[in-house]
Amino acid sequence: MFRLIRLAWIPVALMLGACDVQVHDETPAEYPANHDIGMYEIKATVTRDALVTPGSVFLFALGNNQRIPLSQEGPEWHGLYSVRCQGSFPLQILAEWKVQGLSVRHKLVPLQPREIKLDEPSLSYSASFDSSGKPPKGGWVGSVQYRFVTVPSAQITAAHIEPSSVAPADVKAAKAISVVTPLPVVAGCGDLAEIRLATTDPHAHGTLVIDTDHPAPTMAHWQTRVEFSPK
Repeated sequence: MFRLIRLAWIPVALMLGACDVQVHDETPAEYPANHDIGMYEIKATVTRDALVTPGSVFLFALGNNQRIPLSQEGPEWHGLYSVRCQGSFPLQILAEWKVQGLSVRHKLVPLQPREIKLDEPSLSYSASFDSSGKPPKGGWVGSVQYRFVTVPSAQITAAHIEPSSVAPADVKAAKAISVVTPLPVVAGCGDLAEIRLATTDPHAHGTLVIDTDHPAPTMAHWQTRVEFSPK
């Protein structure tokens, strides 16, 4: 009798085992931060068992108090996650589905949120300024602009000019450039921060080195090649 009872449970167990969906989060682990759009694609795929009602599966992206419906496009599900002024965002995929003759079921993948990294775009690598004609009072002036988009705000705490090489001509050309912007410079997220330079040498050039309080190691110090030349 006991053996018959155990055999009778086998179809039930098989039925219960065919009521699940498998969710595969295929969202990349990181994106370049895009402040202008501020939207990042969420992507997932789903495999459903035989007893899951066709057309009953729904996916949602969760994170930062957002619940974003994902749209099915063939075998894939897509949605757009909105975030600005952060270096990362948490992500989980919530699946909801119906089983024939049973109630709605849910699954959260993964159990703990993933952190999707947002990489700060590179700052200015080079800048050139026109030094044609007679120098104005105070010399020719040029501005180098920087923008930070993965923090609410950032400060440029220091700035100075270094020669591009140890050659005497390069050392002289760098000494001719002065940083005239009062420091620190505070930049809100997405705002342009400006470092103004001045020189009386029409061929001055060097490397502008800035220090910031940005938490990303690549943003703590930045070098921009600067050059004044007649056009």
